[in-house]
Amino acid sequence: MEHEAHTEHHHTGHEGHGDHGSHQAHGGHEGHDGGGHGSHHAHPTSGGVTWATAAKATLHCLTGCAIGEVLGMIIGTALGWENMPTMILAIVLAFFFGYALTLRGILKAGVDFRTAFKVALAADTLSIAVMELIDNGVIALWPGAMDAHLTDALFWVVLAIALAAAFVLTTPVNKWMIGRGKGHAVVHRYHH
Repeated sequence: MEHEAHTEHHHTGHEGHGDHGSHQAHGGHEGHDGGGHGSHHAHPTSGGVTWATAAKATLHCLTGCAIGEVLGMIIGTALGWENMPTMILAIVLAFFFGYALTLRGILKAGVDFRTAFKVALAADTLSIAVMELIDNGVIALWPGAMDAHLTDALFWVVLAIALAAAFVLTTPVNKWMIGRGKGHAVVHRYHH
């Protein structure tokens, strides 16, 4: 009985030691591979798209949308327009500036305007449409936001919340599109 207990104890101790060695090897392996995995995600292949890549594409779109939205609101308000024409102008300008920022990057790569325009349309249309739907939906549904003037804090607070919501909800759309070789994946090809 004592001999069995001793054997079991010795064997258990050895297993623990074996696990410890394997754990060390695993830790060493992680340290060795960690950099490789990080750099793989920084430049995704068709196999995987990182949230960072999708967020960058969404932020690019959001910049153009925000410029268009604010400019549309300023012009509509300055001209004394009603809410609906002002919102329509803001949406049109959001699409315009969203496409313009993408076009600028593609044209810099030496692509002809016609091709660049097609790429921009393919890359940004769904992204901008989703963004505008969310953004304007938040503004339209927020009590008092449609009637707030540019000088009111409410206007800017609601606009910031609307753009943040649009960013959060559009990023997964862009991640899905890039993963399928669409959206900003198309634009990315022209930057290299």
